[in-house]
Amino acid sequence: MEFIDELEWRGLIKDVTDMDGLREQLKTKTTCYLGIDPTADSLHIGHLQQLALLRRYQKAGHKVIALCGGGTGMIGDPRPTTERRLISLEEVAHNVECIKGQISRFVDLSDPESGILVNNYDWLGSITILEFLRDFGKHFNVANMIAKETIAKRLETGISFTEFSYTILQAIDWYELYTRYNCQVQFGGSDQWGNLVSGTDLIHKICGEDAKVYGVTSPLITKPDGSKFGKSEGGNIWLDPNKTSAYEFYQFWVNVEDIQISTLLRRLSMKTPEEILALEEAGKAAPEKREPQKALAEELTLLVHGEEGLARAKKITDTFFGGSIMDLTPEELREGTKGARHTEIENGMPLVDALVAGGIASSKRDARQLIQQGSIQVNGQKVTETDAALHQAEAIDQDFTIVRKGKRNYFVFDFKK
Repeated sequence: MEFIDELEWRGLIKDVTDMDGLREQLKTKTTCYLGIDPTADSLHIGHLQQLALLRRYQKAGHKVIALCGGGTGMIGDPRPTTERRLISLEEVAHNVECIKGQISRFVDLSDPESGILVNNYDWLGSITILEFLRDFGKHFNVANMIAKETIAKRLETGISFTEFSYTILQAIDWYELYTRYNCQVQFGGSDQWGNLVSGTDLIHKICGEDAKVYGVTSPLITKPDGSKFGKSEGGNIWLDPNKTSAYEFYQFWVNVEDIQISTLLRRLSMKTPEEILALEEAGKAAPEKREPQKALAEELTLLVHGEEGLARAKKITDTFFGGSIMDLTPEELREGTKGARHTEIENGMPLVDALVAGGIASSKRDARQLIQQGSIQVNGQKVTETDAALHQAEAIDQDFTIVRKGKRNYFVFDFKK
């Protein structure tokens, strides 16, 4: 199976400016690039598909360029609905430094002939307004720009000249990379199609129609209900371990719905098609074992959080779903219960009252019944006395107490300082 055929099998190709030309081009070593705007100080799992594509192209023998948009990040790709908040040069520079390390987990940067990181502020930051208008703006037809989907959606609600000009800046990026590194391929999500076309058009107008450049997009991943992929109830699942712990990251993938796991395996996993097909069959034969989900969770957690992060995530998972939670350190317990419901209580609060306050029981009568039935554990120990109380001296780190209802429902009670 040729590289381009595997990309199609994985569902990673949507639109291509010249499919036959791209197929022929990728038979030899080609320089390709992906652009990422640093609008935040961390990437999130919505970026994983494109980061994985960088990795795929490099492993297939191509040179890859990861472009951090230190320049375009100050402008912002137009949203379908509202204007973006402008961020300062200092904030953008900080964000660039933060996400460089996250990108480097996917791309081998040890050999500049195989992979490099660039910042488009290096060239966009030195272009004068007259150069922008004369050297580049004259190549763009306003009627064509207005017809682009994202721009068209904003015409009724309004769009500033700043965001309207974004597509020109991204086109300049590709022109610069083409002239500096002979970069012939740009890939991105399907929402970047208009920008990719602008880039190919600019290169052809300046360098001639014989310039061989190819834009290719991949479909965006969405949840089964069509909503944006990459968000949990608490918000984005970040690639920064300080924002999303290894355990939270691992659990996100373990809990992916069966209807979506095949798509995610094909698009995000570096496993071979044969390995993926075998996991898909295992998932169909015994969906309760969640083998495909666990395989993807392990692979991605290892990539993003490293061996130590994966080991910690698996340890916390195995303990919370089958072991004694008191075998974990206070830090691991905090990590494992970050997504649980937290309730602040006073020292010595009766357990019955705490169960009601924490939403574990609907009434004191219900709380007493749960205790008498042996359905309640406090810090890993079953409690059957209805007059029990929660004391700070007996709490974990004298700070918090974990209550479990049934087999898998955990609640945290934080003692008031």
